[in-house]
Amino acid sequence: EGEILIDGVPLRNLSLMTLSSEIGYVPQESFLFSDTIDSNLSYGALPNDPSAGRWAASIAQLAPTIEQFPGRYDTMLGERGINLSGGQKQRAALARALARRPSIVLLDDALSAVDTHTEWEILHSLRTALAGRTALIASHRISAIRDASWIVVLDEGRVVEQGRHEDLIGANGRYWTLLNRQQLEEAIEEADDEAVDSEPGDPVATNQ
Repeated sequence: EGEILIDGVPLRNLSLMTLSSEIGYVPQESFLFSDTIDSNLSYGALPNDPSAGRWAASIAQLAPTIEQFPGRYDTMLGERGINLSGGQKQRAALARALARRPSIVLLDDALSAVDTHTEWEILHSLRTALAGRTALIASHRISAIRDASWIVVLDEGRVVEQGRHEDLIGANGRYWTLLNRQQLEEAIEEADDEAVDSEPGDPVATNQ
């Protein structure tokens, strides 16, 4: 109690350089450089790991999108990645963090701009990519954290519940209420999408 340990070593005993080298951090508001996609993804990766950026892009479900660009991985990004959508920028930031192959991954609502289907594919890939590593995921979406080994529920900055997904569902508390509300919202969105798709002559919008 009162300490944070990394592999049994107290955090205060580690240098900042050592600690930062082991962490891959993805904030909600990502920052991309005015450079090629490949340079953005491989930034911070080990010099002897040239394929890390492209490997990470596949985990972040960004590779298919990149292949559609005329320049592919050599495509130049505008300032702060202005020529990418919000979801694409978040996936690029995730890939850049993963390309470092860090021992600890911090995701701070890092998939908030990604649609639920793509989010599921990313999380499915992350389970394999993060095997043997530690991941701390902060999210408003229960779908992003339901498979975590331990879940802490916050309400206005205070811990109100904690445990595994199944236990929290059985408690019928704040977590259960959030899950039911989000499932209802997703069902309404799916029904709206189906209604739009069924109308002849209307263009079909795709979420990149």
